[in-house]
Amino acid sequence: MPPRCTVAALAAIWLPGLAEAAGALSPNGPVAEAQLGILLTALGLMAIVVLPVWLLAAFVVLRYRSTAGQTYRPEEDFDLKTDLVIWAVPALIVIAIGTIVWTRTHQLDPYAQVAPGDSLRIQAVALDWKWLFIYPDLGIATVNELALPAGTNAEIALTSDTVINSLIVPGLAGQIMAMAGMRTELNVVAEAPALMWGRNTQYSGEGFADQEFRVPVTSLEDFAAWAETARRARPLDRAAYCLLATEEATSEPRRYSAPEDGLFKAIMMQYMDQDRGRLCSDD
Repeated sequence: MPPRCTVAALAAIWLPGLAEAAGALSPNGPVAEAQLGILLTALGLMAIVVLPVWLLAAFVVLRYRSTAGQTYRPEEDFDLKTDLVIWAVPALIVIAIGTIVWTRTHQLDPYAQVAPGDSLRIQAVALDWKWLFIYPDLGIATVNELALPAGTNAEIALTSDTVINSLIVPGLAGQIMAMAGMRTELNVVAEAPALMWGRNTQYSGEGFADQEFRVPVTSLEDFAAWAETARRARPLDRAAYCLLATEEATSEPRRYSAPEDGLFKAIMMQYMDQDRGRLCSDD
């Protein structure tokens, strides 16, 4: 493979992951802040083993290099104290990290409210290869644009009208699966206005690499103005939804007004009740 092609291939593999990591290291909500705390705590505990190894490696290289005139011939006798230190310390650290991650992760239940107050209801539907977000209380819907007002609870219900997808906004919370015929849930709060990004992290076919969406976090006033603009868009009736669901991948955000009542439930129930038939059947 030519060098330029190799660099391009590596960039395509690593850059999306680096972007997600950057979002996770810049939390904009209590759940993401707690996740970052878990990560930093684990790194600190691992440093107890890693840093001495690095320092000793540098010491040995400098002390016993050929130009220093030093020679080291280790004795190969068994030393119980040395073996205890070598094995016991890492084992204790693994136990500590496992305990901390287990307990703190369970405190971040995605179904739990992260702050008191009223919630903004959002229904997320995974499609090929895009995300549909329905705001049932506002009478609007969007594609590849999850707008949030800062400081407001967002209660996101998820399902899929295709294969399994996994939604994540690294700066807000961890990933949550979206599966056909099932309803999962994620509760988040964005603390400050910002332009964030989310994506699908579960490989889902040809358009997976471009399946990302904008997450503009704005003030309540700007969010209300955004919602009013969306209400002037074309309606999302059954025919419009079926056209959207069968389209090729699109990364451009779209807005709809008046999503059909019960659309999210109908999408989910078509896989649970075989007598209903498919929502967008050709029959």
